[in-house]
Amino acid sequence: MQTELTPLSCPSELDDHGKRRRTALSCMAWAGAGVLWTISGGVPRSQLISSAHAAEPTRSFSFVQISDSHIAFNQDPNTEPTGTLQEAINHVRARPQRPAFMIHTGDITHLSKPAQFDTATQIINDAGMPVHYVPGEHDVLVENGDPFFAGFADQYGKGGARHWYSFDEGGVHFIGLTNVLDLKGGGLGFLGDAQLAWLKQDLQARTSSTPIVVFAHIPLWALYPQWGWGTDDSAQALALLKRFGSVTVLNGHVHQVAQKVEGDMRFYSAMSTAFPQPAPGSAAGPGPMKVGAEQLRSMLGLRAVTHIPGREQLAIVDTSLEGARA
Repeated sequence: MQTELTPLSCPSELDDHGKRRRTALSCMAWAGAGVLWTISGGVPRSQLISSAHAAEPTRSFSFVQISDSHIAFNQDPNTEPTGTLQEAINHVRARPQRPAFMIHTGDITHLSKPAQFDTATQIINDAGMPVHYVPGEHDVLVENGDPFFAGFADQYGKGGARHWYSFDEGGVHFIGLTNVLDLKGGGLGFLGDAQLAWLKQDLQARTSSTPIVVFAHIPLWALYPQWGWGTDDSAQALALLKRFGSVTVLNGHVHQVAQKVEGDMRFYSAMSTAFPQPAPGSAAGPGPMKVGAEQLRSMLGLRAVTHIPGREQLAIVDTSLEGARA
């Protein structure tokens, strides 16, 4: 079942001068089975699909986002994260229309072990489509993440010196960022000067009408900095993106669906395929949230994103594993 969300009632923010910012919203929502976000009236609505404003011809396509597989996690509430990852991939395989590719927004593994990466990629490759990865902090626990970047050298290049990349699909420009290598106080993500300089250069060749999709592990917006759910220097990256008429930012890390709209930028956090985490401020801190086996799959899931030229909205469907079974 699909449900169209109505505008959420969220408090507006104040700027540095005490004026209300009517364009900024920060809202949290738990996703049910097949919740369709076709958003307007202040809640996420994307111009990404407007062919009239595209810098180049666009075509219809869809892609899938999965996140936080945590292969080798073996505690409550999920001692078998390989099984729930396989369930998510089975759902991708069963889709009536084949997605163009998949994005994994980090924490593929729990302890950065080679065998864990092998297990994860074997399962994920069952989907039979290209996969674009960015690392989570659990993927870079050893050797400053060198094994991760070497393992995905087709994206990052040989030698592991470059920790970011971009690609194009159907007239849309995709950017994969890394913000987990030099975590700041409280666990906040960090991009760093070199990555920001690369981002500036990467964007220079794009017209302001080019639709942009950015994906990283830790949120690029201040979802809940008290728990490290934000990126220390994200304001500099977002300033570079501000001139674009359509920017969609995807992340993992928080293991739940969250959304924010600010001007032409739309931010979406995704569910995990391994375990849920508590809503911001509802517990002493972040971490695996213990739930009953009968509830677990309703709090795990994946996301499908569809781009259709001629429409002004980006269709985002978050489906729980429980909903995928129905």
